[in-house]
This record gives sequence, structure tokens and C-alpha cells, in this order.
Amino acid sequence: MAQTFEALSHHDDTLTGIRGIVHTMKTLSAINAVPYERAATSIEAYHNTILNGFQALFAGAGPIALPQVEPVEKVLVVFGSDHGLCGNYNETVARAVVAAPEFLASEKRGLRVLCVGAQMNDALTGLGITPEAVLLPPASAAGIGRLASDIVTRLETISRGGPQNRLTATLVYMQRSDHGQQRPVVSRLLPLPRSLVSELSAGPWVSRSLPIHTLPSDRVFAALLRSHIFASVFRASAEAIVTENAARLARMQQAERSVDDQLEQVKGQMRSVRQEEITTELLDVIIGFEALKGKERRS
Repeated sequence: MAQTFEALSHHDDTLTGIRGIVHTMKTLSAINAVPYERAATSIEAYHNTILNGFQALFAGAGPIALPQVEPVEKVLVVFGSDHGLCGNYNETVARAVVAAPEFLASEKRGLRVLCVGAQMNDALTGLGITPEAVLLPPASAAGIGRLASDIVTRLETISRGGPQNRLTATLVYMQRSDHGQQRPVVSRLLPLPRSLVSELSAGPWVSRSLPIHTLPSDRVFAALLRSHIFASVFRASAEAIVTENAARLARMQQAERSVDDQLEQVKGQMRSVRQEEITTELLDVIIGFEALKGKERRS
């Protein structure tokens, strides 16, 4: 069914307005990701300092004997998105939770799930997983520290003050991949991987003086462990938000290209309809002129 020029013009105005909104949201996604990316980079440097602290402790006091018993509590910390417009972000993370070795091994019994984001809670509930607690995602980069501190406190409460001995904790979040893609990550947080402890213990201490500390080794280890947990949770939260904004940016770029294609089609139709109207008007003029000439000849 052919459309009038006025209808096509109204459609063109609507698409132009939509394109402006999409372009604005694309710009906001790119801008919002910057402070979170800086936060992720900063906490990475802090985390390296914590690992150096572990190495200094092991170099001065020798390796710390890790527990041989199986932890009694198993916790999954899942990071989701509450802002939307980022595709199947939450559903992908929820499927990674179901496929996590900790989830499969526990068969849902004795597994405690801490969820970040109400939409992530809905995605987990749809797969038959009921989180123990639903936390609010940070509204700004300054809120990541608040969220990380809250999660660390909850882990300490669950483990009754002995996270290394009593707790298995795993982080599940979305991470950026190559070529602008994203992928879910299942990262073991606690207990400390024995490979990490062995690597830090065997690594050379590059300094003229040996590290010393006045506090007992177990207290230093506990303080470093808490900082390690905080830095790991902080980085996972920041990376999840950066990936969320990157996913939203990609969706907005796709939407912008789609709107541009529709605009081009509408403008082409407008040109065609306008040309037809001009041709019709010219034909009307010619026909009228010929009719007048015929009338004059008959007169």
C-alpha cells in the first residue's frame, strides 16, 4: 500500500528522534564505562601489592600451612545488571552459574548464593535457584567499595571469621573478551589456590633486605587474606559493570545502524513519492493547457 508524502515525512521525523535517543544512550554507555574501567585498573595495582605482601610474608616466615579439610560452607557470588538494554546479559551469567562445578557438585544442597541485581535474581529464580540475599548494584564507581565491603562482611559472617578454613567462595561475572565479545567467568576465590601459594612461596624476594613483621604470622595472613578477598570482589564488580556498558554500547551501535538503514529507505520512498507528485502536477498542467488549446481551436 502506497504511503502519502505527509505520512512518510512523519515517519522520517519519528525515526530521526529515535536515532537521537539511541545516539545519546550510546554516548552515555561509552562515558559511563570510563570510571569503572579506571577503578578496575586501580584495584588491579592494589591487588598486586597484596600479592607482594603474601610473598613477603612467605619469604620471612615460610609457607603458611593451608587446611586439608573440606570447607563446610559453599558460596556463589553472582554479579548481574539492573539497567537493561544489554541483551541477554543476566541470562548468560545465570546459565554459567548452573554450569559451575560448585553448583553441579553441591546439587543445590548447602549452596548459598549471593546475588547482585534484581534482574539477576529473576534470571536465577527462573532456573530454580533462590538466592540467599539480593544486593543492590553500585550506582557509581564510588559505590563499588561499598558493595565489596558488604560482600566481604557477609562472607566473614557465613564463615564465622575463618574464611580460609570454613568457606569455598566462587565469583561469577561477565568479562570482556576478544573482538568486542563478552563471556561469563567462574573464578574461585576461596580457599586460596595452592598453585598461587606455591608460586608466591617459591618466587624470589627481589630486595637487599628481608621482610620483617612484628605481628604474628597468622594475624598478618588473615589481614592480607581479607584484603585479597576485597580486591577480588571489587575487581569482579568493576569488570562486570564495564562489560555491561560495553554490551549496551554494542546494542546501541546495532540499533543506530538499523535506524540509519530505515531512515535511508524512508528518505528514498519520500523522494520517489515526491517525484511522482511533481510528475502528476506537471501532467495536470499539460493536460489543462492542451484542453484550453483545443477549446480555442474549436472556437
